[in-house]
Amino acid sequence: MKSSLLTFSILLVSLYALGQPPIDLVSGKITGVVQDSTNKQGVEFANVALLDQATRKPINGDVCDDKGKFTISKLASGNYIVAISFIGYTTKMIKVQLTDKQNEVNLGNIILAPSVQMLKAVEIVGQKPLIEEKVDRTVYNAESDATAKGGDATDVLRRVPLLSVDMDGNVSLRGSQNIKVLVNNKPSTITASSVADALKQIPADQIKTVEVITSPSAKYDAEGSAGIINIILKKNGLEGLTMNINSSSGYRGSNLGLNGSYRKGKLGISLGGFGRAQYNTPGKFYNNQTSYNANKDTAYQNIQSASTRNLNLFGNYTLGIDYDIDKNNSLTGSVRFGLRNGHVYQDGLTTQSFINANENPIGESTKNINSLTLSNSVDASLNYTHLFAKPNREFNLLTLFSQSNGNNNFTTETTQSNVIATPAYIKNVNPTLNSEATVQADYQTPLSELQLFEFGGKEIMRKATSNYNYFQAGSDGVYSAIPIGTNPLYSSNLLNYTQNITSGYFSYTLSTASKYSLKAGARYEYTTIDAQHNDASGQVVPIQGIRDYGVLVPSFNLSKRLGNGNMIKISFNRRIQRPSIQNLNPNTLASNSLNVSTGNPSLSPEYTNNYEIGYSANIQNTTLNFSGFMRTTNNAIQQLRNSDTSPGVLPGTIITTYGNIGIQDAYGASLFANVSLSNKFSLSGGGDTYYAVLKNPNPSLPVYAASNSGWVYNVRMFGNYTIGNGFGLQFFGFYRGRQVLLQGFQGAFRLYSLSLQKEFNEKRGSIGLGAENFLTPTMTVNSSTVSPILTQTGYTKYYNFNFKITFNYRIGKMSVNNQPKKSKMSINNDDLKDNGGGDQSDGIQMGGQQGGRGGRGQAPAQPNLKMSAADPTKEINAAGTWNYTVESPQGGGGKIVIKKDGDKYSGTITSSRANRETALSSITVKGNEITIAYEVSMGGNNVSFTIHGTIKDDELNGNMSVGQFGTFPINAKRDK
Repeated sequence: MKSSLLTFSILLVSLYALGQPPIDLVSGKITGVVQDSTNKQGVEFANVALLDQATRKPINGDVCDDKGKFTISKLASGNYIVAISFIGYTTKMIKVQLTDKQNEVNLGNIILAPSVQMLKAVEIVGQKPLIEEKVDRTVYNAESDATAKGGDATDVLRRVPLLSVDMDGNVSLRGSQNIKVLVNNKPSTITASSVADALKQIPADQIKTVEVITSPSAKYDAEGSAGIINIILKKNGLEGLTMNINSSSGYRGSNLGLNGSYRKGKLGISLGGFGRAQYNTPGKFYNNQTSYNANKDTAYQNIQSASTRNLNLFGNYTLGIDYDIDKNNSLTGSVRFGLRNGHVYQDGLTTQSFINANENPIGESTKNINSLTLSNSVDASLNYTHLFAKPNREFNLLTLFSQSNGNNNFTTETTQSNVIATPAYIKNVNPTLNSEATVQADYQTPLSELQLFEFGGKEIMRKATSNYNYFQAGSDGVYSAIPIGTNPLYSSNLLNYTQNITSGYFSYTLSTASKYSLKAGARYEYTTIDAQHNDASGQVVPIQGIRDYGVLVPSFNLSKRLGNGNMIKISFNRRIQRPSIQNLNPNTLASNSLNVSTGNPSLSPEYTNNYEIGYSANIQNTTLNFSGFMRTTNNAIQQLRNSDTSPGVLPGTIITTYGNIGIQDAYGASLFANVSLSNKFSLSGGGDTYYAVLKNPNPSLPVYAASNSGWVYNVRMFGNYTIGNGFGLQFFGFYRGRQVLLQGFQGAFRLYSLSLQKEFNEKRGSIGLGAENFLTPTMTVNSSTVSPILTQTGYTKYYNFNFKITFNYRIGKMSVNNQPKKSKMSINNDDLKDNGGGDQSDGIQMGGQQGGRGGRGQAPAQPNLKMSAADPTKEINAAGTWNYTVESPQGGGGKIVIKKDGDKYSGTITSSRANRETALSSITVKGNEITIAYEVSMGGNNVSFTIHGTIKDDELNGNMSVGQFGTFPINAKRDK
């Protein structure tokens, strides 16, 4: 009833808001046409940078189209400088003022004259930095890091500041694993059962960015105590037909990805798939466990060791479609299918048991264990967006259906035992089904030029089932069901768990002329739960102790852009963490009969308060990001470990379950730096540390009384060196220090990798070599547990050296889509525009080749019909002075001087526009074919030029590739 009332109220408010008149937020616009002074032709690809007049920092921009036209829109009132630049021209600076009365300025024809010196007036950034700091999140640009190619999302997340990924793929944010993981702003059932397993299904090559949202706004679900990780996959916004091939083959894993896309006019279709295999992953573990009886006068010691190996196959296939109905209405939809087949083997699990240390041996046993995980999943979404006449006013209706079918089984084979009689074979079969349906409505409208109001409602309907059964077999290998109640370790039952969440939110954004940005709001969520299982007689009955609950979640984000362009921000938010299906599932996992685990369906959520302060600065060629935080968590979900003294159970058996018994506090800071040492060499790195305080003060559970504290830290480092001629070298290193647990510690570990990549065929393809953890063959991670009822020490040994070869190639041709870009929303979409930026000046990346709106792609290549056929048998001498012309929209020409010394060529090129001589980095002559490469520096960025053609007598005909601008015919004649 409460859910229905809340939904009805949200709909009433939505209808009222839709009827209100629109008010503009930021409607300023600057337009113009850039022309060449010599021929009055439009200068295609000229960069137009919008600078703050006071700080001279770039805050927006555009790239001219094929006619030289540009438009910079969605601007607030203020004083600006428009800086127009392009290779071979002088930079032109124009002052512009936008006011409430005159918020549109047409600069008309802007004439650029040829330059006689290098352009130095405007600092242009050609490639996105590895790390960007936004008002409410940290953004890691994965496409700028080649060391993760050929891996999966686990490899990518290890590189992201604030995150830590252990050797099993479990992700922590500032020490907490209570996080919400989204893919393209949407939740998925593949992350519901295991985040670690889900990340292995996402190929690293398809990840564009990873957003770590430490202070989510009210628009986001309240779930995720530590924050939200949003993985953004690559998308194609061009027209045409293309296919990408991504593959790698290595010592421990291989993958193959095929992704095709088609776009024409209003319709875009994409279809792709990715398969990954993991193999040759041996390991070892050792565990020495001592537990005590209730009187603590008897100690049971069990020493276990085994060899391990993993074998995994993953598949991920997606069909996407988007359609622009008209300029104000659009539809997007997608269907994703996922498959997994995973095996975890424990070979020769040896157990030695004693009473009171070595005084009284009980016996020993040897087992082989095969844990099998089979799953398939589907995520289907359909979203509608309506844009109103006024900017920043829009309505979104979003839907999502997700379902995951799984079967988590294990088989235990006892090959030797002289302890308590154990069946030769034990099998656990646990088919599961997780489904989720979501409907969400969002509406935003500007209240004034600098104010924005957002509100919406959401309904999530979740259902999880687990049907778990135990079977046993004798030496004949014939299995039969174990009757209920025969053995507490091997019990069968059924869980039906239904959870519905009804929520509503509002959010208010204010941007001031003094460069403050405020975003505040609140979200209310009401959760209803129904859980059932079988009683002793087999009847389905409700599980006792489960209650419905509501929670109000406020959020507050404030940032200030300083006069020097640096930014400071503070934030507060309250979050909750609902128990996952892993915590809830009462299936008893007893593959290792001395260490048994089971879930608790009566768990309630935990509540967390987050406080954060951050500062980001740019100092010459260095970018610094600093943040400090405090996190307090009550009712924390913690593991409970106790001795199992049930009849028929081996002495010293430990059973692990979960309870709301903990308090977790953390106080820490992080620092990340990105340094450009030269145009070819950059370094990035940093670390984060926090002081963890964990305790269980629950007086009703004195047996679990425990407390622990200590420092935890992570360090990471990246390096990128451009060798030239298409070669690049990158390295990565990560070290995670000792982790503090409520009842002990987990040891440190380190990872590192080195990769060499070569691009070819005008950057359509690349091939690379990579090595990981190549200095030592193994790595050991220690662990220890201390509590009133047990002590435990052990280690896990990983053989994680890896060598791999990567190959990527793009087939087909795409052209620029000049249609206006529409807002594409999805479930749990970003609460701020421009990929999560804060105020109007935040998050805009100017590009020497790409411009402030994300780039226009390559100009279509034009074939040179004058080229002769390649003839490798011919012998030619390319030396001489060649006068050339280029058939580009800007025209142009110049002189190439080639010298020959023995078998080696060298030379220079001079453009008639710039009248500047540039050394050629390489000249290759094979038969009658010639390839010339060189680079031109522009504002601290290098643009690569490649000339490939054929020589016949004294004529050279071919094509010139200009960075990512495009490929144009070039023709030259040699002076006689």
